[in-house]
Amino acid sequence: MKITRVRPILTAPDGIALIVVRVETDQPGLYGLGCATFTQRATLVAAAVEEYLDPLLRGRDPRNSEDLWHLMSVNSYWRNGPVLNNAISGVDMALWDIKGKIAGLPVYDLLGGKCRDAAMVYRHADGRDPAEVLDNVLRYRDAGVLAVRCQMGGYGGRVGAIGDREAFPGAYYDPDRYARSVVELFDHVRAAVGPDLKLLHDIHERLAPIDAIRLAKSLEPHRLFFLEDPLAPDQVEWFRRIREACATPIAMGELHTNPVEWKTLIAEQLIDFIRAHISAIGGVTPARKLAALCETFGVRTAWHGPGDVSPIGHAANLHLDLACHNFGIQEVPGFSDALREVFPGTPELRGGYLYANDGAGWGVDLDETLAATYPITVETVEWTQSRWPDGTLWTP
Repeated sequence: MKITRVRPILTAPDGIALIVVRVETDQPGLYGLGCATFTQRATLVAAAVEEYLDPLLRGRDPRNSEDLWHLMSVNSYWRNGPVLNNAISGVDMALWDIKGKIAGLPVYDLLGGKCRDAAMVYRHADGRDPAEVLDNVLRYRDAGVLAVRCQMGGYGGRVGAIGDREAFPGAYYDPDRYARSVVELFDHVRAAVGPDLKLLHDIHERLAPIDAIRLAKSLEPHRLFFLEDPLAPDQVEWFRRIREACATPIAMGELHTNPVEWKTLIAEQLIDFIRAHISAIGGVTPARKLAALCETFGVRTAWHGPGDVSPIGHAANLHLDLACHNFGIQEVPGFSDALREVFPGTPELRGGYLYANDGAGWGVDLDETLAATYPITVETVEWTQSRWPDGTLWTP
């Protein structure tokens, strides 16, 4: 059995650029699909797949996914960057899809079988003020959702329009005002919903480290399920100080691309949930090893699952959720009708849980004809131009 072609497919059914990799074989009708979505640099990932990985992999056996992952990882000599990792991930997920199709089994069966029937999810509730956030939280609760991430005014509580500063255009926000508003928000929401609904919040690295510690301590009485991304990946030493200061559970990892960024956090038990973006770390092959490392140290999984992950990527998250004993929770957006039409077999969201079908591989396909009717657009990314009131550029 040999790989005959590796190609990227770009589509945007919900206006978000998604990148899917299709690995074709010399066996009639046998192909695999994987998610390589790096929506901020979509065309670069596509070029890496088409111009480098396709010629590298043609003629090789698709069943040797472990060897091929290492080959793709080191072939460029320089490694562990998000563009190449996403390209590798698309191929890696497609190879696992092929394995499942050969065996006639879902990928979770290849990973040891199910530990649970479905994955508990959390949904995202935003609003202009605490009352509006609470309204959205209650709508989710009434629909059976068990956990809700609460934000107010977007990440950092943006102030001013994008581009309203002539010298340093950007997305301005006031970190001190934001930190104070978060405590007020959770005072309001927790008082209304009681103790049973699981609540989460994402700092999104918008605060200086000492202010992130202060916020984590202030939120401790509200018993968050977790506080997400309080610090940037290069601020590992500050996680030790958060741990010493309070017992608020910490989730981290969506920006990780290199194993050294998460090794210390896990080995020293400085986080409670790993939030890695599976395509950014290189696919399912490294993710299953990361999950095993986390299990050893009592860290649970909470894979990154926003709108800029394709339904194939969400299926990969879900299959790991079902097969890993140390699963914690899964982020998931709503799946629009357009997404479901382009990606038949998209996982099913019911109440507070996400369900996989029992199809072989990921159980998700791609209608390329329909996908082509939703072309991507390449524009300058604005929300990542985050600035403090004096114009200082900060992590987005």
